Amino acid sequence: MYLKSLELSGFKSFAKKSSLSFTTPITGVVGPNGSGKSNIAEAFRFVLGEQSIKSLRGKRGEDMIWNGGGDGSVGTGTGRANRASVKLTFDNSRKLFTGIDFDEVNIERVVHRDNNNEYLLNGSQVRLKDVIEMLAGAHIGATGHQIISQGEADRILSASIRERREMIEDALGLKIFQWKKLESIRKLERTEENMERVASLRREIAPHLKFLKKQVEKVEKTEEMRLELVVLYKDYFTHEDIYIRTEKERMTREIFEPKKELAELDKELERAKKILTDSKNKDKKSDEVIVLEGKLAETRADKDTIGRELGRIEGEISANKRAIEKEESRLKNEESRTVYLRDVEEVLRTVESFGVIEDAKKLFGEVISVLKRFIASHRSNTGSALIGDMDQEVKKLSKERDSLESKLFSLSEIESKYVHGYAELKQMIEKEKDTNRDAEKDVFRIIARQNEVRNVVSNLDTALNSIVHDEEAFKRELGEAGIIAGREAVTFSEVGPHEDSASENARKLQADRRRQIEKIKIRLEDSGAIGGTEVINEYRETEERDTFLARELEDLEKAKKELLALIAELDVRIDIEFKTGILKINTEFQNFFSLMFGGGKAELSVVKEMRHRRKSDMEDLGEALRSDLPEDSVEEGPEGLEVNVSLPRKKVRGLMMLSGGERALTSIALLFAVSQVNPPPFIILDETDAALDEANSKKYGDMIESLSKHSQLILITHNRETMSRAGILYGVTMGSDGASKLLSIQFEDAVRVAK
Repeated sequence: MYLKSLELSGFKSFAKKSSLSFTTPITGVVGPNGSGKSNIAEAFRFVLGEQSIKSLRGKRGEDMIWNGGGDGSVGTGTGRANRASVKLTFDNSRKLFTGIDFDEVNIERVVHRDNNNEYLLNGSQVRLKDVIEMLAGAHIGATGHQIISQGEADRILSASIRERREMIEDALGLKIFQWKKLESIRKLERTEENMERVASLRREIAPHLKFLKKQVEKVEKTEEMRLELVVLYKDYFTHEDIYIRTEKERMTREIFEPKKELAELDKELERAKKILTDSKNKDKKSDEVIVLEGKLAETRADKDTIGRELGRIEGEISANKRAIEKEESRLKNEESRTVYLRDVEEVLRTVESFGVIEDAKKLFGEVISVLKRFIASHRSNTGSALIGDMDQEVKKLSKERDSLESKLFSLSEIESKYVHGYAELKQMIEKEKDTNRDAEKDVFRIIARQNEVRNVVSNLDTALNSIVHDEEAFKRELGEAGIIAGREAVTFSEVGPHEDSASENARKLQADRRRQIEKIKIRLEDSGAIGGTEVINEYRETEERDTFLARELEDLEKAKKELLALIAELDVRIDIEFKTGILKINTEFQNFFSLMFGGGKAELSVVKEMRHRRKSDMEDLGEALRSDLPEDSVEEGPEGLEVNVSLPRKKVRGLMMLSGGERALTSIALLFAVSQVNPPPFIILDETDAALDEANSKKYGDMIESLSKHSQLILITHNRETMSRAGILYGVTMGSDGASKLLSIQFEDAVRVAK
């Protein structure tokens, strides 16, 4: 026996705490009408989780609570209660409830006057869902086959075929599978909603991810160009650094001796001039020599100054020409032309000057026209101002160069005249034999040598100035390379082929490297790859989110397939269990029916509900136009159960032809048959024997004893025969205060009372 006791406190008519112990297979509850004995059956429904207050003969939860004595007095034991509780105790030593390790399980439900309900499992508060799940696993429910009242006995016959199927499914213990199926369907719906939500999120970020991917590809291409530029820069800087250092060292060495010789010649010239100045034989020719030497020195100094200035101007002209070539190369790609901020601001001021234009179409037309003019203007002219400025600078420098070259030419002519004068004086002086002329010869010799040495020094100075300009350009390029290509571009090697760095082929290769560098720099500037790290990070974050959503969608799809498989599996199991159960029920139904009626046939058959299909508006219109359409359209509905009976020795077929007593016996036979197939732990029969005569009561009692071998029975009855089958009787009485009280009678006393 699984059921141990039932305890009521403040529930309906049981004002005081009352308890029933179930120590025998059959327990009877007797009492006069109105004593409250049916409240015991309702107490079972209540504690097992019944949510329909109407089925508990009430309108509100408050109706379940003892409301005090009939006259409204608040006497001892008759004052109204604030709560009602029902506690049901089970023996769980044989693990009726598989998920609970206690040998005894208490289920308690408490309702308060504010309609709040509490559910307690062994004293711990739980949810109604937890209680229902636990009971369903033990084939126990708040309604159904194990709690049958007098009015509900006939319900299985009067119900529709669909309702009858639900009753039988509940009795067969299929409720737990149906509940699992319902839970699976709900989970499937939530899963599909989540799938749609995740798919929507993926669709939402897809365009942005696609855009970021293109940006990343652009950044990656830019990075490839930057790395290519780094390699070129390293190679270029290595060769250029070696070339500049080598050439500077060579020229410094080569110019050292000429400058040293020139200094010594200056000293010798001073000594010779002093001899001429101090000579007693100084004459007019000596003065001419001194004057001519001074003019020649002054002229050559001017030439040196102009030569250095020409070198500077040539360097500036070369730099400007390179800048012009770079700007012209950049302007070949029209889509990447630079637009100056002042030009964009001018467009903004133009648009802002429109004022309020009521016609929006006209306003957009004006804006579009301004932008088209702006684009057309900069498509053809952007950069021309900068190139023009540089052209003007080149022209200005060229004029200065031409002017200096003209001056240099004039000075060269003057120098030639002075040199020619030197030559004439030299010839004249050589003809003279006095000693003073020896000094003059020295002067001419020294000046001639000075001219040779100065030419060498001048050429070396010019070359050295060119190297200095190259070095300055080299330093500027280093700074620009660090900005464009990064620090690694300027960490170049300082060793290489020194002997070939100044060769014509080496300089040609260096010029080719320079052109490649300029091309890549222009492409880098045109790419506009700014904020590459931020774009890559954002792309990675977005891609990771998309990957996460894809995995989540994949998991949801997998969960959906598993749920569909589970639902299909439950459908198959429910169908198999149902059909197998129907076969067993029909066997027991036939046995009980034959026992009740002394023969005959009775069975349950699976049929499909036929119902009228609602016509559409088009079908109604067709009926109005055509006369050959059927008046009613019938379609098949869900499957249900039909009860087929045939009484012996009577031409009675079908439930509609049965008398009241025959219907009662048939319903009892069917209910007992259902209980025999899948016996619940206990069954409560609330006056189901009320319509039986004495002969049938005996048969009913025999069936009860047979049924008690599989389930504990709690019988609420007036029938003496039924009472005699009980091991213990509980009598329910009601005092003047309207409160129900319990009295118990042992088996021997029960037999005597029953007889």
